[in-house]
Amino acid sequence: MMTALTEHVAAGETLSAEQIVAAVEALTREDVAPETKADFLVALARKGETAEEIAGFARELRLRATPLPLPGPVRAGVVLDVVGTGGDRLGTINLSTAAALIAAAAGVNVAKHGNRAVTSKAGSADVLEALGIPIDLTPDEAAVRLAERGFVFLFAPRYHPAFKHIGPARKLCAERGRRTLFNFLGPLLNPAHPTAQLMGVPRPELCEPLARVLRELGVRRGLVVCGRVGERDGQPLYCDEMSPLGPTTIAEFHQERGFQVSEFAPEALSLQAMTLDDLLGGERDENAAVLRRILSGEERGPKRDAVLLNAAAALFTADRARSIQEGWDLAVELVDGGKAGEKLGTLTG
Repeated sequence: MMTALTEHVAAGETLSAEQIVAAVEALTREDVAPETKADFLVALARKGETAEEIAGFARELRLRATPLPLPGPVRAGVVLDVVGTGGDRLGTINLSTAAALIAAAAGVNVAKHGNRAVTSKAGSADVLEALGIPIDLTPDEAAVRLAERGFVFLFAPRYHPAFKHIGPARKLCAERGRRTLFNFLGPLLNPAHPTAQLMGVPRPELCEPLARVLRELGVRRGLVVCGRVGERDGQPLYCDEMSPLGPTTIAEFHQERGFQVSEFAPEALSLQAMTLDDLLGGERDENAAVLRRILSGEERGPKRDAVLLNAAAALFTADRARSIQEGWDLAVELVDGGKAGEKLGTLTG
């Protein structure tokens, strides 16, 4: 079956809903060779995954995920995720993680879904663990923690056990220098099923299709962003975050207010001058120390501004601000007024 599906997409044909179900079944089986799975994933990437295909894979994999038993009052309100697909390979500090913590300080319920580092020295799980925030809770423990503390980290391997059978194929694809469907799927598989999501992607042309995928999956309010940070070898360089160094492409939707694609210029805010080097991170403990200083208001350098910009977008996504500019003002108030640091203190242990 997998070979037939590989031939189908290699011929440029789109996968039907039934074929997606069959592909997921084969990808998550232990008795299908990693090489066979990798051939399919590479062929699909070469064809180019449609928004409908990505949404179909996400829906099918969600059905196989371990459920998160959120209480009714939490489920009825806003649940936010702030996440990047990764893959920009820039090695910046954990901007989305810090932004998520500031959003939680504003009273937003934040369910951050992620893993350990893949293309950076320290992923969200690594840094949160270094900050003293539990990262490997059972689903029941995670649901209670979100309800009681307003922030929880959902460790992806605990909720997606079938992925262990896909890992070897993904490694083969990486060795071939190929990105795959699974680079996009991680942010789409949050078991909390967030109602609001700020998602970063590594190339601007991915913003609109991924925003449409989020909308198809039932997210009520979403921003998919890609920021320009400069040039390398004459080619534009992008990050999977809001960029303080150049324009950010934003694909934005609201279930009641429609869909639009726009560009945000950092000049709209009073950011200090900086370069990409100013935003680079280090090992786990170093990044955690930087985030702690930012949240406490001690850090006043460029990294603070980059975090505040992404927090502004997160607050806008969660409808706590009517614009990114208003979100910036709120983020500054939360940090300088001590609420962000206080929130971090309530999340440890």
